[in-house]
Amino acid sequence: MKISVCIPVYNFDVRSLVFELKKEIHDQKIDAEIILIDDASDGNFIEINNELQDQVEQFVFLEKNIGRSRIRNLFLKHTRSNYLLFLDCDVQIDNNYFLANYLKEIAKDKGVEVIYGNFKIDPAYSQTLRNRYSVDKEIFSVERSSDLELLKTVNFIIKREVFEKFPFNEDLKNYGYEDFVFAKTLEFAKMKFLAIQNPVIHFDDTSNEVFLSKTKTAIDSLFQLSQDPGNERFINDIKVYKVAKNIVNLKMRSLFLFIYNLMENRMMKNLRSKNPNLKYFDLYKLALLLRKMK
Repeated sequence: MKISVCIPVYNFDVRSLVFELKKEIHDQKIDAEIILIDDASDGNFIEINNELQDQVEQFVFLEKNIGRSRIRNLFLKHTRSNYLLFLDCDVQIDNNYFLANYLKEIAKDKGVEVIYGNFKIDPAYSQTLRNRYSVDKEIFSVERSSDLELLKTVNFIIKREVFEKFPFNEDLKNYGYEDFVFAKTLEFAKMKFLAIQNPVIHFDDTSNEVFLSKTKTAIDSLFQLSQDPGNERFINDIKVYKVAKNIVNLKMRSLFLFIYNLMENRMMKNLRSKNPNLKYFDLYKLALLLRKMK
């Protein structure tokens, strides 16, 4: 059974990740190919990763950044396998049987169509707002689950025929919620899903300030989605959207924003600090969305 390891690359040194994958492929005699697509990284990262061109089956360099959804869909044009394993570029492999674990799960149940392996946080960055949020909201602790809401795009394998039928929504051009919409699409199509403990280590050194800015972009994306009634079923289960809708329906939007504005400076100071409060972060997202809603 051949698998294609698909790594979208943007401004990150992926040499260590590729060499770890190649070592397992060699040691475990796994039939796999590694495909890299660089999404118009800065020149210094292109130079760093350029040495991998003869280490992988394909290394595609894009001249223009096309975003997180389109670049993942693009792998269909550059792969041959029946299974595509997607990894974010800023991860490292956590065990010597990472690929083998996925293959073992597929062999046990040929009917499974999507498997998600989870992720861990590198301890060096564990106290940042971004990674506190991951630990609190995104990383799961159970051994196995069929709940598609657990799916994140950091580390998952999918049948080619399923991905061809249900690609990422390319209307989502900017950061935010593409994994949630993708998971909901698979859920509505009743795809057979499995979440297991086969994690990668996520090296996310995003500062609190940058993460707050990226969160604003994500809320912008969510609001744009909400403007199309056809997207309602995809976003109805997003907590911040549900709460914001309820506040608007209860005609309490102005009151909430008035109170939030009184507290905003103190909360933002905390969110930029070394000990950010996730409850303040929830309020920050809610206020961003309510400021856009009428």
